[in-house]
Amino acid sequence: MVRDEIKKIIEEAITELGLKPSKVLVEKPKDKTQGDYSTNIALALGRNPMETAEAIKLKVENLLKTSLRSRKKLKVFDKIEVIKPGFINFFLSQEYLQRQIDEILKNKDKYGDLKIGKKEKVNIEFISANPTGSLTLGNGRGGFGGGVLSNVLEKAGYDITREFYINDRGKQIEDLKKGLYKGEKRTAAQIQKENQKFITEKLKIKFDVWFSEESLYENKEVGKTLALLKKKKLIYEKEGAFWFKSTGFGDDKNRVLIKKDGEYTYLASDIAYLKNKFQRGFKKLIFFWGADHHGYINRIKAAAQALGYKKEQLDFIIMQLVSVKEGNKSIKMSKRTGVFITLGELINEVGLDAARFFFLARAADSHLTFDLELAKKKSQENPVYYVQYAQARICSILEKFQIPNPKFKINSKFQIPNSKLLNHPSELDLIKELIRFPEIIEDISKDYQVQRLPQYAVDLAESFHKFYQECRVISNDKEKTKSRLALISATQVVLKNTLNLMGITAPEKM
Repeated sequence: MVRDEIKKIIEEAITELGLKPSKVLVEKPKDKTQGDYSTNIALALGRNPMETAEAIKLKVENLLKTSLRSRKKLKVFDKIEVIKPGFINFFLSQEYLQRQIDEILKNKDKYGDLKIGKKEKVNIEFISANPTGSLTLGNGRGGFGGGVLSNVLEKAGYDITREFYINDRGKQIEDLKKGLYKGEKRTAAQIQKENQKFITEKLKIKFDVWFSEESLYENKEVGKTLALLKKKKLIYEKEGAFWFKSTGFGDDKNRVLIKKDGEYTYLASDIAYLKNKFQRGFKKLIFFWGADHHGYINRIKAAAQALGYKKEQLDFIIMQLVSVKEGNKSIKMSKRTGVFITLGELINEVGLDAARFFFLARAADSHLTFDLELAKKKSQENPVYYVQYAQARICSILEKFQIPNPKFKINSKFQIPNSKLLNHPSELDLIKELIRFPEIIEDISKDYQVQRLPQYAVDLAESFHKFYQECRVISNDKEKTKSRLALISATQVVLKNTLNLMGITAPEKM
């Protein structure tokens, strides 16, 4: 990725200049006149920023010249400039951009694959709904978010296990067995079976492991885990109950593990479950939890440390609440059931693709208002329709030109077009958008902000639609036609890769 190359060469320049090392941040400027990439490293270094920026620029240019001569590399930048108060801006060369089409067409569905994960084992636990009724909108938000993050981390090179924790023990389950839970007449086992089928077939979410809480007791893992904590003198008895000394690991108060009546708390199960996961070889545990679980984070981190692991090995994503509106009207109740609208009803109303896209479009820590009216629109106002229409339009053009589709088996005579003919501003802008895809994968793998994907899909579709309006793809100029067909084929590859990661269909026709 060119962004990483910029970081590396700036770090090398800083070292050679004898400047104090600092984290290099390279971003895409909002203003295109300020380059394709920009860094504020000179400001961060704390010296005269303009003077420092000029020195770094000169050193980078010399390093690039040396690299070009010694390695016969492609010229990546047209120019590098310094602007006040000390930003260094990088402008990509046409030659570099034009060459990226071949790279995308060569890699196809593997384009954007990274190795930064180094096959590290990561467990992602999400949805994990109590088997006491139908899945809620909150379950859907966590389900889609967890599934997409799993896909992205796999693409970034991590070894991912998607896990569903079945809460099949405790008071809620006992109440359900007695028929006391919201008038529910089904058993917990029946509800769990129905939910599992719904998740797999309706939501199209894949889980590698369905883990039963009850199994921790059947296999005596809870008892063994508490015995270990007791041996470490991290459990004490008070007023007939047994407590975990979680304050020793940053929690605000100690927590009960076994109540006076001998009943185990959820935390007892959770600590045994943590131990089980780490014993399976996972180096990182990621949890998608509902908004009401925020206060539970510190006690789980404390438990991990008590077991001998690092709290940094645990990451928590708290999903904020979801509300639904239609037009200006807020929808709180379902006409059919008289209860809050279920996830199944929402999907039946708008379709799975729209549901996924709209749930993913907002950051997890932001409240989500789902706009039913917009999600049902078959127009370019609807972002998922807008993106899918770009994909369908490309398919239509390629089909007319008899290029095999949709598996990206580009006819050999189009694989090596005269890419130098791709020099129109909207062609170059489209290529710049295409090469952002690996950067999006890298960014999400670092901060888990999956809303970047739907936003990127919209940005890419917008760049394609602009290109389509300004540049005629098929014309009497055969060489330019070949080049533009290759460009839209590359766009199809990246757009479909993006949609696949989100679990959204890439239609050939609309």
